[in-house]
Amino acid sequence: MDKQQLIDCHHRIKPFIHNTPVLTSRLIDTMMGCSLYFKCENFQRMGAFKMRGAANAIMQLSEAQKQNGVVTHSSGNFAQALSLAAQSLGVKAYIVMPNSSPQVKINAVKGYGGIVMECEPTLEAREQASKQIEEEKGATFIHPSNDDDVILGQGTACMELLEVYPDLDYVVTPVGGGGLVAGTALAVHYFGKSCKTIGAEPFEVDDAYRSLQSGHIETNASINTIADGLKTQLGDRNFPIIQQHVEQIIRVTEEEIVAAMRLLWERLKIVCEPSSAVAFAAVLKEKNQFTDKKIGIIISGGNVDLNHLPFNKN
Repeated sequence: MDKQQLIDCHHRIKPFIHNTPVLTSRLIDTMMGCSLYFKCENFQRMGAFKMRGAANAIMQLSEAQKQNGVVTHSSGNFAQALSLAAQSLGVKAYIVMPNSSPQVKINAVKGYGGIVMECEPTLEAREQASKQIEEEKGATFIHPSNDDDVILGQGTACMELLEVYPDLDYVVTPVGGGGLVAGTALAVHYFGKSCKTIGAEPFEVDDAYRSLQSGHIETNASINTIADGLKTQLGDRNFPIIQQHVEQIIRVTEEEIVAAMRLLWERLKIVCEPSSAVAFAAVLKEKNQFTDKKIGIIISGGNVDLNHLPFNKN
């Protein structure tokens, strides 16, 4: 994937996305001893960066493919993103969701026009249900993170950040399935000036950290993390990009995620979800590494259950 593909992608999806704001905080900068620039994808349509990749992936389909619709399996933000992107582009979206998904998420997908099929909460069941829809409806499967067009779309958030702040030293993103960090790394590589990409993930799901250590895609034995959007693993399309262009991955504890999320709510006055607080938690943790640097942080989303805020628990 080259520089021109990123430029073309951004131009293509502009009518269907928001160019989200970049927020700063003097208090946080003083506390950290560096300059932080928060790219707020929590203000993106449907509340997360995934709208970008979903829109681009659908727009790259042939007219015949669009006629038959798209399908994915997701219980989170990509389910909503693909549904809204498809609705905006006049395409049917079939969404396979685990029957353990919160009703609020199922309702959100339906609200965006997604046609929901529920299945058992296992990867095997999700893949089988998706394959059935592909065969019966002729729908095209779009992976939430391991897809070139999705990766390019996710990279446009960092492109917009670098357009406003071209002299950043680092850009930090959360790492789940790898689409955001891979797209960001490409944008940093092509548009940054001596800028480096850093990923952040919870210790509880540190498969990306271990994958970079071992040289092949690792899995997680457990997924016991508050950062529910980061429970997926890397894929064969994004892993090589991460290997080549991501400087390091910083791991954080559950307590560090909650503390970072609380600070963002208190000081930036924004609603962000635990997964998106992971990137800020990494910078907080390795404060000395970032002294006097300019750091972009991708706030990946703001779809949080307001009835279960982690910092309200005793």
